[in-house]
Amino acid sequence: MFEKGTRGNTLHGILLIALFSFAAFYISEIPFVKKMSFSPLIVGIILGMLYANSLRNKLPETWVPGIKFCTKQILRTGIVLYGFRLTLTQVAEVGLSAVVIDSIIVAGTIFLGVFLGRLLKMDKDTSLMTAIGSSICGAAAVLGAEPVVKCESHKTAIAVSTVVIFGTISMFLYPIMYRAGLLDGLNDTEVAIYTGSTLHEVAHVAGAGNAMDPTDTLGIAGTATITKMIRVMMLAPVLVIMGLVLSGRGGDNEKRKITIPWFAFAFIGIICVNSLLQYLFGVESVKDIPFNGAIEYIDTFMLTMAMTALGTDTSIDKFKKAGAKPFILALLLYVWLVVGGYLLVKYLVPALS
Repeated sequence: MFEKGTRGNTLHGILLIALFSFAAFYISEIPFVKKMSFSPLIVGIILGMLYANSLRNKLPETWVPGIKFCTKQILRTGIVLYGFRLTLTQVAEVGLSAVVIDSIIVAGTIFLGVFLGRLLKMDKDTSLMTAIGSSICGAAAVLGAEPVVKCESHKTAIAVSTVVIFGTISMFLYPIMYRAGLLDGLNDTEVAIYTGSTLHEVAHVAGAGNAMDPTDTLGIAGTATITKMIRVMMLAPVLVIMGLVLSGRGGDNEKRKITIPWFAFAFIGIICVNSLLQYLFGVESVKDIPFNGAIEYIDTFMLTMAMTALGTDTSIDKFKKAGAKPFILALLLYVWLVVGGYLLVKYLVPALS
């Protein structure tokens, strides 16, 4: 990829994605876009898809290796650095209830997604990626699973699209339900756990939590975010299990090499290091750890590059080929998250408290 003679073209591809990513950061700060809680990652994949359906055929194909580099190496590095946003103390602050609910939601959503995908006669990779995105942390989970599942880029983009659609709906729906009294069966802590354990993206959880509890006087916004971050921590063990399970995919005549997602272990290692740093510096938030703010910015930029690169391989024709089934699956999983998640929190959390 970076061999002499092709290095320049590879760097051109990387630079193209970097320029799109800078644009994504700028657009995400526009008040209207910011109000919608569209992170640079989401804006990036939209820009990439616009490029795929307009200028893609007019630029040199020799730049493609650079774009692929963004979807592989830069992606995995971004997932590892994501660990700097988390600490083990976050689990302790919320307690057993959030851990149990998150575990059930994650496992239940993945198994339900695979099962429903079979009923809908969907492509296995698309149904699995859609379920992963709904179950853990939205786009970041889909990106993390891509190197393990090894599916085509447009399937990854389709899964991300479903996350964007239903996650955005939830961000507005949950505060409406809260103010309309539809969540009166839950106390403030339970509302927070419900929000954090069922919304797709971290940004969606933050948006909904702040809408319900702007000053965090009720503890909804903070607890919801921590609950969501516990879900994010589950990405690593899920990827390891997926790597082992998918190694057996295929017939007797086709042996698939076991994929060990080493970046998932690095992700866990970074969380442990971050926990140690928080203790050594005696700070309450990970954002107060020296250099963490800069690392988070760099990480967001790298993940934005990965999302943008994935978008560049996603044309309208590929969406048409996928059909409506991925969105039907995402809708069914969404109903499970909203309704099933509410019932889990309502009846299970009091029993665990």
